[in-house]
Amino acid sequence: MPIATISSKQLFELHQAGTEIELIDVRTPVEFREVHVTLARNVPLDRLHPAELTAGRNSSSQPLYIICRSGNRSRQACEMFHAAGVTNVFSVDGGTQAWDQAGLPVVRGKKAISLDRQVRIAAGSLVVIGVMLGASVHAYWYGLSAFVGAGLVFAGITDTCGMGMLLSRMPWNQLHTAETNSITVCSIGQPKA
Repeated sequence: MPIATISSKQLFELHQAGTEIELIDVRTPVEFREVHVTLARNVPLDRLHPAELTAGRNSSSQPLYIICRSGNRSRQACEMFHAAGVTNVFSVDGGTQAWDQAGLPVVRGKKAISLDRQVRIAAGSLVVIGVMLGASVHAYWYGLSAFVGAGLVFAGITDTCGMGMLLSRMPWNQLHTAETNSITVCSIGQPKA
């Protein structure tokens, strides 16, 4: 089943017209803290359980909108909802970047390195380390670079990124207790406070 999308402007116009919007941001809590759509609540992709989230919704007939940084993780979340039998779900085309570029209202907080950049930094570093160790220590170290390269090819083909999922769970991508008081990070089907 193809993933239904909606543009930032269309979603904002629905909100302006008085339509109740349920918008889930599936980025990491740190990414959410940096900048997020005023209407969104944060349920990170690695904590998203569609069946539990939809069970806790006020109205299952209303559309559910999913947003991330650029649209990639929101499409993955929509696929998870489709697999759980929920089809009235839309990915916000272009994600938070498109929303912000359109000049629509956002909440800005502390700067952070996006998960996409973290993956590029980690993958590039591992390739360089593998080549350096392969040239100076033992040829077996070239396998590290090959492994990372194979992982990137797999990520591109399947549109899933194991390194991204791993990095999203790292401590620097989580909020500390004091920081969670300033933004709403929801788990599973918890309503926004």
